[in-house]
Amino acid sequence: MSRNSDIGPDGRLPDDLVSSYREHGFVRVRGVLGPGQADRFRAAAEAYLDTHRGDSLEKGGTFSQLVNVWQPDETLRDLTFDRRLGRIAEQLAGFPLRLWHDQMLVKEPHSNTATEFHQDRPYWPHADDRLPLSAWIALVDVPPERGCMTFLPGTQDRSGLRAQDLHDADDLFAADPELRWIPRVTVPLRAGDCTFHSGYTAHMALPNSTDLARLAHVVIYMDADTVFSGDPHPVTDSLGLVKGARLDGDAFPRPWA
Repeated sequence: MSRNSDIGPDGRLPDDLVSSYREHGFVRVRGVLGPGQADRFRAAAEAYLDTHRGDSLEKGGTFSQLVNVWQPDETLRDLTFDRRLGRIAEQLAGFPLRLWHDQMLVKEPHSNTATEFHQDRPYWPHADDRLPLSAWIALVDVPPERGCMTFLPGTQDRSGLRAQDLHDADDLFAADPELRWIPRVTVPLRAGDCTFHSGYTAHMALPNSTDLARLAHVVIYMDADTVFSGDPHPVTDSLGLVKGARLDGDAFPRPWA
């Protein structure tokens, strides 16, 4: 595992990485977790997956998606609530953020299925918000053959598209044909590395053809002033929210503030 880190002694990223994120809609940050931390959180993720695999929101078999793992699991809460992650996210965004939700994204060994190009934001019941962003933390080494992500740079400005089908390789390009011709950037990660990407940045994840599960922990941040759009979503369906209600309180905390 690489022991290099892009995070400075003050807990901030250098200006060139911030500028790269704002230009391209994503950035790789090395060494978010040290080796001992990555091992601790990987072990916690494996244990959680063993007992909650059946709770996955993704039913298509492409990957396992376990949402809001911070609520039942104290160790994974430590990762989701990590102050450095939250403060870096706010540095990249340029405005205050709240936790929207976290999730474990797991591709089992030899799953051999891609998660096709899509944007995240069209799935979310958000309104009156500025750009959300996600921290995608590798808990194991994720080379291309284990299912790392590929991004379409600059697509963070392509708002207004419908939600896309994660199982259809052409669905995003049917929604916006120009996106097919944007040069693609694949970003392999060492365990403990992270990518931050905007909720509108189009991306996909390659298949896992290896003998090891791809374990990623994702922390999704939203504009602190985001309000509920009224659309259905597993995170909000049980909360009894009224359209226009602000997404705040205990369900959407700011532990890094």
